[in-house]
Amino acid sequence: VMDGPLVLDDHIAQVIRDRFESRGRRMPEDNLRQAMVPTGASAIPPTRGTAPGLICPSGGCGGKVVYAVPGVPHEMRDMMQRAIVPDLVRRSGSTDTIVSRVLRTWGESESGLNERLDDVIAELESVGTPTLAFLASGWEGLKVRLTAKASTAAECAAQLDVWEARVRHEIDDLVFGVGDDTMESVVLELCRQRGLTLGLAESVTGGLVSARLTGVPGASDVLRGSVVSYATEVKQALLDVSPGPVVSESAAREMAAGARKRLGADIGLSLTGVAGPTEQDGQPVGTLFVGLCGPGFDDVREVRLPGQREQMRQFAVITALGMLRQLLAAS
Repeated sequence: VMDGPLVLDDHIAQVIRDRFESRGRRMPEDNLRQAMVPTGASAIPPTRGTAPGLICPSGGCGGKVVYAVPGVPHEMRDMMQRAIVPDLVRRSGSTDTIVSRVLRTWGESESGLNERLDDVIAELESVGTPTLAFLASGWEGLKVRLTAKASTAAECAAQLDVWEARVRHEIDDLVFGVGDDTMESVVLELCRQRGLTLGLAESVTGGLVSARLTGVPGASDVLRGSVVSYATEVKQALLDVSPGPVVSESAAREMAAGARKRLGADIGLSLTGVAGPTEQDGQPVGTLFVGLCGPGFDDVREVRLPGQREQMRQFAVITALGMLRQLLAAS
C-alpha cells in the first residue's frame, strides 16, 4: 500500500532492546522486525509492549491515512489516545470537542431499557446533541452512553449534565455507576462508607464473586473472605446448612448466616444454584438463590438466569452483587 521498502527505525529498535533489558531478558534478533517501518510512514513508540504502531499517509489510498496498532485492547487504546486521535484532529482541522458519559445499569433487558427511555430518545432526536446509545456488555451490565458535541469540553459537560439527569429520572433505579465503575467497586465503596465488612459463601459461582471483588484495589478493608462450599458436606460442616436440598431458599439463608458467623463479617452473601448441564434438587438450569443477611436485613431472592454454564455463573455474580447494592443503597 505504501509502495516503498521497509527501513529500520533505529530509535524504535533501541526502545525494544531497552524493554527486554529492563525485564532481564535477551532480545531475540527476530524482534527487530518490529522496528521495520514503511518508507514515508512514522512509528508510534510503544509504551506498554514491544511493538510500535504506524501512521502511514498513503497516496495509493487516495490520500488517506492508514493507522496500524498492536495489542488489542491495552496497547491499542494507549496509542489511540496518545497518537492517533491527536493526529486525526490535526488532519481534520476540526476544533469541535466530543465527550461521552456512560451510565452503567443492571436489572433490565436492552429492549426494556429502550422502552423506558422512549420519551428521552424522542427528545434527543429533536435536539441533535447529545446522542444516546445502548451498549450491551454481558455480565458487566448494560451501558447507556450519552455523547455530546460542542466547541469546548465545558459545553459538552453542561449538555451531559442536563441529559444525564433526564435519563436518571426514568431509570435511576437501574443505574449503579458511571464511567469505569463496576458493580463490585460500587458495592465495596457502599460497604466502606457504612463501615461494614462482607463475608461470602459461594457454591454455583465457585469463587467468582470473591475474584471479582479482590480485583478491585483496596478490597481487603471490606472483604473478610469467602467459603467456596461446592460440596454438600462442606456446606453442612462449615456453614451449618441443614440436611436437605442445597439449591433452595433455606440453604441460601443458612449459607449467608454461616458465612457471616464463620468469617466474622457484618454482612453474609451466599449463592447457590444450577449452572447445568442438568437440573439439581428439582430446580431447572439457570436457577439462582441469593442469601443476604446483615444489619437490618435477612433475605433470600430467587431468579432465573439465561445462558450456558459459564454465562449463567457470570450473570450470577453481578446479579447477587446488584441485590446487595440495592439493599445498601436503601439503608
